[in-house]
Amino acid sequence: MATTTDKTLEDLLEHGLKDMYYAEKAILKALPKMAKAAQDDDLRDAIEKHRKETEGQIENLEKCFEAMDKKPTGEKCDAMDGILKEGDSLLKEFGGTPAGDAAIIFAAQAVEHYEITRYGSLRTYAEMLGMDDVADLLNEILEEEAAADETLSDLAEDGINDAAMGDDDEGEGEGEE
Repeated sequence: MATTTDKTLEDLLEHGLKDMYYAEKAILKALPKMAKAAQDDDLRDAIEKHRKETEGQIENLEKCFEAMDKKPTGEKCDAMDGILKEGDSLLKEFGGTPAGDAAIIFAAQAVEHYEITRYGSLRTYAEMLGMDDVADLLNEILEEEAAADETLSDLAEDGINDAAMGDDDEGEGEGEE
């Protein structure tokens, strides 16, 4: 086991990049299933848009490795595997029900929030290490993840959560005949 003097912030940055490289590839595999399960057209479109962004994010991670003279490799990310496994369980339990699209958003936002925390930290590490090109690439990914999260929140608030409650009239006149 390494002692505290053996590992540096640059080592942690590299570890984090490997973690996210693995995670993004796992996400890329999961997104088509989520899109297929989505009943709301706008949600399906948002997932498809993010699938294309995820492909670009993988390319940006490869550029980060290149800038650090490292080979792009993934390192198993137990956290993302767990989040995606939970999302798959939610699709099985809620898919095809009025709450199905809300469950997709619930699962997708767990993914986005994990990514936002990781990319925020990695960007900071790159900035501290003077790796401006790496920091810029990570910031680009971070901004896309934050925008995806905001889109999911907007979709939930603009009707998907109401539909999951079973309100055909968007929550107005609940209990009235």
